[in-house]
Amino acid sequence: MKNIICLVLLLSVCVSCSQTRTQVSFEGRQLLVNQKPYLIKGVCYHPVPKGSHQRQFNNLDQDIQLMKEAGINTIRVYEPIKEKEVLDKFAEAGIKIIMGFGYNQNGSFDMYSGSFIDYVKKYKDHPAILFWELGNEYNYHPEWFEGDMNNWYKALEAAATEIHKVDTNHPVSTAHGELPKKIELDKCKSVDIWGMNVYRFDKPGTIFPQWEALSDKPMYLSEAGADSYMTTTAYGFEKGENEKAQAQANKNIVTAIFNHKDICSGVTLFQFTDGWWKTGNADTQDPGGWAPNSSGVPYDGSPNEEYWGIVKLDRNKKATFNIVKKLYQQN
Repeated sequence: MKNIICLVLLLSVCVSCSQTRTQVSFEGRQLLVNQKPYLIKGVCYHPVPKGSHQRQFNNLDQDIQLMKEAGINTIRVYEPIKEKEVLDKFAEAGIKIIMGFGYNQNGSFDMYSGSFIDYVKKYKDHPAILFWELGNEYNYHPEWFEGDMNNWYKALEAAATEIHKVDTNHPVSTAHGELPKKIELDKCKSVDIWGMNVYRFDKPGTIFPQWEALSDKPMYLSEAGADSYMTTTAYGFEKGENEKAQAQANKNIVTAIFNHKDICSGVTLFQFTDGWWKTGNADTQDPGGWAPNSSGVPYDGSPNEEYWGIVKLDRNKKATFNIVKKLYQQN
């Protein structure tokens, strides 16, 4: 009888595991989660508190509540989340994670050391994982790869291949700066879905026919959006902090993305909260900053790096929050 009870308990655990494991796949360009269509209604998430340069999850419960209110179903992170309790909370909230790995992060789950695969093995069955992502617009930084971008694409292909060996349930992505070239796609055949960081003013829609002509693989916009500071008066928006400019730009951007759901699997809008750590004093919110290929930032062509949140650092909602909420809940 004791053996029978143990067998029943073991079977129950196995059934429970199979029910919580997520299978992410594609049908043509269509992203599927457990065989059901899935549209990424997401946000980039890197919560750094005032005065710090390190990501912390002190406001996690409040952040998740705000995300759920806004209809956000996916977050994209730039480095792996090491705290299992954080992963568990996102899973419980029904929010999926695009888990990013850097190339050289001093051996902390990075590609250079090979330790990224240890993270994949550990969490490949966690229900919060949507897919794995390798790098973030590294094509803008040949100086990181001895001046030869072929070194990056070789590393990308090798890492994607390694992930496929240990995890057959989740795709592999990369976040490319703008539209990749065909030669780059050909070098990285093991990348299943291409993310693209796209800043084409408030008109990202021009990239979709370009991608359609280039590849039959799925794609999504791994970054898009606008900041809430105008470096100069332009397009009817006054110089200085300007939430109306950000709200209008994000409305146009997200609407254009969702008008191309036959090509694009969605977006992780940049970003959830303002980042005071990016330029100047981490205790204050400073205009300025720089990002590669950023002249297309609406409406002033200037990426004020500390003003990109849909909420402020204190989690008060900006004007764009309700715009994003409406569009995400409608789609």
